[in-house]
Amino acid sequence: MTVTAQAIPMLTDNYSWLLREDKAGKTGIVDPAEAAPAIAVLEAAGLGLDFIFLTHHHPDHVGGAEALRERYGAQIIGNRADAHRLPRLDVPVHEGALVEFGAANARVIEVSGHTLGHIAYYFADGGLLFAGDTLFSMGCGRLFEGTPQQMFDAIAKFAELPDETMLCCGHEYTASNVRFALSVEPENQALRARAEEVAALRARGLATVPVSLGRERATNPFIRAASVAEFAERRAAKDNF
Repeated sequence: MTVTAQAIPMLTDNYSWLLREDKAGKTGIVDPAEAAPAIAVLEAAGLGLDFIFLTHHHPDHVGGAEALRERYGAQIIGNRADAHRLPRLDVPVHEGALVEFGAANARVIEVSGHTLGHIAYYFADGGLLFAGDTLFSMGCGRLFEGTPQQMFDAIAKFAELPDETMLCCGHEYTASNVRFALSVEPENQALRARAEEVAALRARGLATVPVSLGRERATNPFIRAASVAEFAERRAAKDNF
């Protein structure tokens, strides 16, 4: 029994994620920006849809949720504290809650920073972290609503997860992120190797995620920030990079 994830490109640089649980045959989708690409993938695979997992309220993460619920009868899951800004929730959740997904569970992690009320979902069975716009490969989300302290603390919550956990994020921002990361740590050999890999993947039109947290710990300047002050300095520099 395990959970697998498949990236579904949406809009210009968004990723939604199709989840499949192989014991009970459950399916889910994380952050559907629009319905049509999700429907196309589901229909091609002959699948229904049981759950819609939302990380935060931005339109490019929730835009397809209502249409998918109407078409498939899927239940929408999101942060109870942010319900007033989300599509109507069928399963309101909170920090530490476990969401049953067939024979697997998703643990809810509250990660305010990019927005207040942002949450992530961690599937221990499958080793998958759906971080929305909190953490990107070699980057992190802009602080639209939260403070540097909140985002620093949010990212720190992922420190307990195993290195082999696969980070599934909300956007294909890796190529720009790696350029900034190299400006911070130009001599980081793990980062230089990742930069070469990213360039090769993008040249072929391929996704750069998911990526293991172990690799992110070796290359991501925001995970590697030693203090809130250093994190804040790096986030401000990235905003103007």
